[in-house]
Amino acid sequence: MPKNRFSNYSLGGNAPALGSIVVTPSNSEDLDEAIRAVTIGTAGVIAWRGIDDVDNVTASLPPGTYSLQAKRILATGTTATQITGWI
Repeated sequence: MPKNRFSNYSLGGNAPALGSIVVTPSNSEDLDEAIRAVTIGTAGVIAWRGIDDVDNVTASLPPGTYSLQAKRILATGTTATQITGWI
């Protein structure tokens, strides 16, 4: 289970990030720490496993930043690249 700094309190969607990590999508490895948003540098789809263990997939997204709480960005189904996870 990844470390989750925000598990004991509520951060609003507009709250500043506590940190960031470079994300390498994986079907088998959780992130070192749960993230609450991603920035993608190239357009594409993001497939992720939420902190509730439910797998999700977006439609194709343009480069930008998107709110989501994830413990894993899945390799299968993710076509977006240059992914930064925001903690």
